Amino acid sequence: IKTTEAGAMALGLAGALLSHACSRRPPLGPMGTTSSSETLRVGELSYLFDSLDDRPVSSSAFRGKPTVLAFVASDDLASQAEADFLAVMAKHDGDKVNYALVAVEAPERRELVENFRAFFESKFGVSLRTGMADKDLLLGLGPFGDVRRLTVIVLDASGKVAWQKTGIAKSEEIRAAIARL
Repeated sequence: IKTTEAGAMALGLAGALLSHACSRRPPLGPMGTTSSSETLRVGELSYLFDSLDDRPVSSSAFRGKPTVLAFVASDDLASQAEADFLAVMAKHDGDKVNYALVAVEAPERRELVENFRAFFESKFGVSLRTGMADKDLLLGLGPFGDVRRLTVIVLDASGKVAWQKTGIAKSEEIRAAIARL
């Protein structure tokens, strides 16, 4: 291979890797960490996410009942498993607990997120409220901190964080957190 051909190939490979790296969420901290409300923000949180339908995904809409928020990505297997758990729980719990997905994805991926939600609706016969992350959340900012990796948060009826886990949260863990409220 000539030097110019090798340089061109290296440049092309670097460009492809950079393009792929920029299209994905950055790796963030270890997964599977759990925090109690004592180590999280204290007080009611205010949030409003762009809902995929007419059901709001907001602090005011969820106040009055325990709420489970899962910050997910449609192309992430762990997020898909988490959505499975939450759909089953939502079907079982009915109106006793609020369940919602918040897609931590850029606005141009909205159609993928709609398909993601539709899949779980057809599979389980329950439609989880789903919102799109805002600009701050995509930057790792906002009322819940950096939730750009799969994160499940349980809020009490007043909207205070009661439990949080980064990584897959199994139904039993979420139920235990709700039971402590």
